[in-house]
This record gives sequence, structure tokens and C-alpha cells, in this order.
Amino acid sequence: MTTDPTSRHPHSVSQHRHRLLRRIGSFASYTGLSLIALLFLFPFFWMVSNAVRSNAEVMAVPVRIFPEEYHWGTFVEAVVSLPFGTFLLNSFVVACGVTAIVIAVSCLSAYAFARLKFPGREGLLLTYLTTLMIPQVMLVIPLFLIVSKFGWINTYHGMILPVAFSSFGTFLLRQFILGIPKDLDEAAMMDGASRLRILVTVIIPLAMPAIGLLALFTFIAQWKSFLWPLIATSGVEMATLPLGLTLFQTQQGTAWNYIMAGATISMVPGVILAILLQRVIYKGITVSSGFGGR
Repeated sequence: MTTDPTSRHPHSVSQHRHRLLRRIGSFASYTGLSLIALLFLFPFFWMVSNAVRSNAEVMAVPVRIFPEEYHWGTFVEAVVSLPFGTFLLNSFVVACGVTAIVIAVSCLSAYAFARLKFPGREGLLLTYLTTLMIPQVMLVIPLFLIVSKFGWINTYHGMILPVAFSSFGTFLLRQFILGIPKDLDEAAMMDGASRLRILVTVIIPLAMPAIGLLALFTFIAQWKSFLWPLIATSGVEMATLPLGLTLFQTQQGTAWNYIMAGATISMVPGVILAILLQRVIYKGITVSSGFGGR
């Protein structure tokens, strides 16, 4: 008389099935995430792929995924054919200037809205946040009239100051500061610290993850900004990188391979900044979850 082996060890069979289902689920999850990652990475691959082709091959039909012949000199030719260094310097100055002002103003205003009690605070915060719903296009003409009135056209401060104040940064840092225990502020006050000193020595070090995220978002947004630099400048000497790449479009045609090469180079600062700030940003998840509910 034979006995079914599964009837002897039902618990072990259940564990085996559970492990099998868990492995299948993990495999399906990794496969899905890999496909999504490839979907998001394909535009970057296509940009680099077109950067190392000849312009004729970029426009050739049918389209080839990989270049028939690699032209690595396209990057050098794109850099030397235009004042690329000037474009990079202008973009760097504008992006860093806007980022520094946004962080400074956002820290001060976020601390005020999160910790200070004054009449009309909630209404003022709501009014401040409603500016997020105003499209940038609607502000272009008033900003241009103000900047031209001050004589700031084609200057660094004309490109930096009008876009250097962000209600999004205030909202982001305020939400993070609300998660920091007020006991730390009270302990510092008992030691005789002023509000400004509490902000600098207590709040900002703890809010560095959110500040790092804000810095990354602001820098990348200004680095790739096109509309306002186009309006606030009138010459090649003050053009930023997105504006400089448009010079590859001429009456004789568009050098798409040069544009793709320049766009690839322009991604390098943002990638480096993201790598440098990744530890700070990831730490913010742990810190914010540790302060949750306090």
C-alpha cells in the first residue's frame, strides 16, 4: 500500500509552495521594474546614439537602433564650433545663483510658517501657495517689463532674480520642519539661542535631506530652463546652454547630431549633482519616517 508523500509533511509542502510563490513574485517584480527602467532610459540611449552618428544617418530611413558607423568626434566638433564654454559658464552661474537664493529664502520662510505664530499666518501661507497654480507664461510679460525698466536685460541678475523665489521650496521645507520635534527648539531657547540661531544650528542640519532635494530640483530646472533666458537675453555672450544649442539650427539645415552631442554633455552636471546628493536625499526618507507623528 503506497502513501502520498505530501500527506506526511503538509507543513513542509506549504513552506515549499510559499517559497516558490515568493520567488515567482520577486522575479515578476524585478522583471517589471527592469522593463520600466529600460523604458525611461531609452530616450537617453537614443540621444547618445544619435550623437555619435553622422547627420545624414540621423535623418536616414529606415531608422537604425545602433549607428552604422560611430563618430565620437562629434562631441569635440560640437564644443569647438560654438562658444560652448561661455554657454556652460552662463548656465552654471544662473543655476547656482537661483539655487542659492531659493534655498536661503525657502529656509527662512518655511521656518516662519512652521514655527512662528503671527496673525494671518494660515491665510498668508494659502495665498503664497496659490502662486503655484499660476503658469510661468502668464508672468513673462510683467517680469520682462520690470526687468527692462531696471535695465537688467542681458545681465546675470536679470536672469536670476525674477525666478529666484519659489513657493514650492517653502512648502517642501515647511512640511519637513513640521516633522522635527519642537522639543529641540525649546531646549535651544532654554540655552539662550535666538530664533535665527535655532534655524541655523538646529533646523537646517536636520532638514538637509529636504534642502538637498530642493537644491537638486532647482538646479536642474534652471540648468535646462529655456523660456526666461530666451526673453532676458539678447546676445550670444549671455546665452545659456539650452539657447546655445539652438544655434545648430541654421538656414542650411539642422545639425541634429551636434544638438544631441551638446545635450548629452549638458546632462553631466545634473548627473554629478544627483550622485553627490543621493546619500543626503535617501537619508531624508529615514529621518522623516523617524520623526513621523511627533
